[in-house]
Amino acid sequence: MSFTLALMGLSLHVLLWEKLPDWGNWFNWIVERLPKPLAYLYQAWRCPYCFGFWIALVLHALTGIFTINALAQLPDTLGVFTTPLAWFLDALATALLIMVGSLLIKAIAGPAINGYKMTQEFKASMQNLEQS
Repeated sequence: MSFTLALMGLSLHVLLWEKLPDWGNWFNWIVERLPKPLAYLYQAWRCPYCFGFWIALVLHALTGIFTINALAQLPDTLGVFTTPLAWFLDALATALLIMVGSLLIKAIAGPAINGYKMTQEFKASMQNLEQS
């Protein structure tokens, strides 16, 4: 089993939906000017599973990497007509890993952000006490 496609897909998901919209107005400006069907896809693919499935297909086509190595041998075993089936099943598995990764990042981020805020508030209160 290879986590390469899932890691690349998760990285793209975080970049496109969580980071680029906050890095200035240029990205949001581009999204607002997309043709209606593409703008709809951008909104609809916020789901990490949906995005994960399609990006897994694209990344597999570009790299030839499989998440489940046994699916790479499926066309050799059952014939060349099973290639789309192997890609489909692999994309489903990769999408699940991308979704789980996204959920894990969000689960870790909440307590980490709260801990950072509490640390900053504590440091500020300590400085206020020293200045008093």
